[in-house]
Amino acid sequence: MSDTETNKTFTLTNDETGEKYTLPVLEGSEGPPVVDIRKLYAETGHFTFDPSFTATGSCKSRLTFIDGEKGILMHRGYSIEDLASKSSFMEVAYLLLYGDLPNKAQKDKFEHDITYHTMVHEQINFFYRGFRRDAHPMAIMCGVMGGLSAFYHDSLDIYDPEQREISAHRLIAKVATLAAMTHKYTLGQPFMYPRNDLSFAENFLYMTFAVPAEPYKVNPVLASAMDKIFILHADHEQNASTSTVRLAGSSQANPFACIAAGIASLWGPSHGGANQAVLEMLDEIGSKDNIPEYLERAKDKDDPFRLMGFGHRVYKNFDPRANVLKKACDEVLDDLGIDDPRLELAMELERIALEDPYFVDRKLFPNVDFYSGIILKAMGFPTSMFTVLFALARTVGWVSQWKEMIEEPALRIGRPRQLYTGPKSRPYVDLDDRK
Repeated sequence: MSDTETNKTFTLTNDETGEKYTLPVLEGSEGPPVVDIRKLYAETGHFTFDPSFTATGSCKSRLTFIDGEKGILMHRGYSIEDLASKSSFMEVAYLLLYGDLPNKAQKDKFEHDITYHTMVHEQINFFYRGFRRDAHPMAIMCGVMGGLSAFYHDSLDIYDPEQREISAHRLIAKVATLAAMTHKYTLGQPFMYPRNDLSFAENFLYMTFAVPAEPYKVNPVLASAMDKIFILHADHEQNASTSTVRLAGSSQANPFACIAAGIASLWGPSHGGANQAVLEMLDEIGSKDNIPEYLERAKDKDDPFRLMGFGHRVYKNFDPRANVLKKACDEVLDDLGIDDPRLELAMELERIALEDPYFVDRKLFPNVDFYSGIILKAMGFPTSMFTVLFALARTVGWVSQWKEMIEEPALRIGRPRQLYTGPKSRPYVDLDDRK
């Protein structure tokens, strides 16, 4: 069933009056049933209280399903393992946007449409000059993404299906160009224009690492790993940044502003900065000899040290994305033959932790952030760019979620309620009478 009211109900009883209130129970196509509380206040005079919204369904969605207990992640019914091993990022983007994997003709047209939107207006180059050279890349991304709405007035009518389509394509295409330009700006290197003869991942690597002075050949192993990283980060249900995009979009804000809001939310270290935190943790550990000490500290509840990149807020078993990325991580490190003490330290930490009963029993396995951080470091990305790459990939999910919400007939502006704990009503005291 999909969003179907069952014959099940949820009953509340007023302890003072004995009056009973019955709420309907809904079932989706996957996942647990939900209690429909839309009429709760009108019928009972009560709200629900759910800080962080971890027990609240904020929307209906057909895009992504997660079962954290079983370690399942699906997009439109397809497992993330199948998509990452058999599809390309462009196919997954099409799937999220339109509901099905494309046939050959649809795939070719979609890739063509995205490719020919990768150029950005030449005046956007001047935006970058307003930022300090040492500005954090995410600060730059927030600004230039929001700035796109000043250039593309022909696609801001969110209720025009054709304009929504153009905006979606522009966002998916141009975020890669903006991310590459952000990296170049922080290095003081010239911007590299996109190339239409390259795939999405290849083109991004070219714009990021090529320089005008010499030819640049994209490493196919790195391009494949980059494509997998994009797939694995494309969408992840109603997380903080996706919820931010939906909430901003519910006010009928333009899509560029909504994605800029999502980037701002993703910037937080508890969300998009996790893979950067992995590298910072490795720097703190310092050497292989210190691993046992830090593992013991991680077991101590009174010690503030945490083992970053292990376990997950949602996945209580294992992160299904991690196994896919571990293979890509091994391929990248093997191909590059990098002699980097920090990368060797990461592999040794992984080995020891997976043999420690404390972590195994608690299912604190390496997650996608652990491996993505290692891969991006090996590719040559500075840690400050890690969250930018997350935003690049997640833009596909954000756009798809925004598009789904706008097309919902019952769209209403988001308006969470609160449990007020401030002072009760009190008389105003004139300034001279205040003590």
